[in-house]
Amino acid sequence: MFLGYTVSSVIIMIIGYILDLIFGDPYWFPHPVRFIGKLISNTEKFIRKRAKTEESLKYWGVFLWIVTVGITFLTTYLIIKIFSFNNYLKIAISSFIIYTTLSTKCLKDEAVKIYNVLLTGDIEKSRKQLSYIVGRDTTNLSQIEIIRATVETVAENTVDGIVSPMLFGFLFGAPGAMAYKAINTLDSMVGYKNEKYLNLGCFSAKVDDIANFIPARLTAIFMSIASFLCGMNGFKALKIAIRDRKNHKSPNCAYAEGAAAGALGVQLGGTNVYFGKEVYKPTIGDKNRELENLDIVRMNKLMYVTSAISLAVLTVLFVIMI
Repeated sequence: MFLGYTVSSVIIMIIGYILDLIFGDPYWFPHPVRFIGKLISNTEKFIRKRAKTEESLKYWGVFLWIVTVGITFLTTYLIIKIFSFNNYLKIAISSFIIYTTLSTKCLKDEAVKIYNVLLTGDIEKSRKQLSYIVGRDTTNLSQIEIIRATVETVAENTVDGIVSPMLFGFLFGAPGAMAYKAINTLDSMVGYKNEKYLNLGCFSAKVDDIANFIPARLTAIFMSIASFLCGMNGFKALKIAIRDRKNHKSPNCAYAEGAAAGALGVQLGGTNVYFGKEVYKPTIGDKNRELENLDIVRMNKLMYVTSAISLAVLTVLFVIMI
């Protein structure tokens, strides 16, 4: 029984990973995260009509989290349950769901778009292209700042777009991976420390930090190993990830960014503008050289190899634990 469960789970994860590498996230595809986003938006509207005080939004934030994650998990579980009468069909459905939780090709594709525009020298178009994947204000960014933002985004999203959903998928199956996407989507939509979401998004932001705690640290290790395989500085990657792990407002983001900075031999982090306000961030890594366009390509390569290592290592750990 356990052997069958182990084999099926590993097959599901591998198929899901391969599907992601092949298809990515086509714009025309009704991605589950869009439905999660609509659920969050509609629930937020429901809450704001009923919340009597700003302080009460903290408790409503817990309600928002329970509704979003609960419905996402149960819906996914029921979909798989419906097709459980046939094991092959169950594997196919589960694999497809896992595929939708991974973002390896999508991350690469979006970064390549920015890289290609940068090669044309069109700085305005580069800023606009970057604005599609980052939360910071891109209006006045220089070429180096655009490259830095792209590298940081790919590095950071290696955690919540690859390693985290993989880990949750191995531990709790496709429903767990999708529940993680709900947790992460909540953080990206309401987890801001601004006037509007400081109270409502407080719980979602904290849970997202908890959910990514282990994956972020695993990513630093996996990315350091990947650095060796990519001909980069693996020792420096791990060193910077450990040294600069606290140089970020998030308890998790500096691990992947630190590993990336060390591997590439560049400096990331620094001040950015969000919603019209300057936000100071410590730097991550050593400025051995200036960032260049090719660093986007190098970061993509590092991310791809990291994803493969993540799948391999988590598969082995999962088999051993079962």
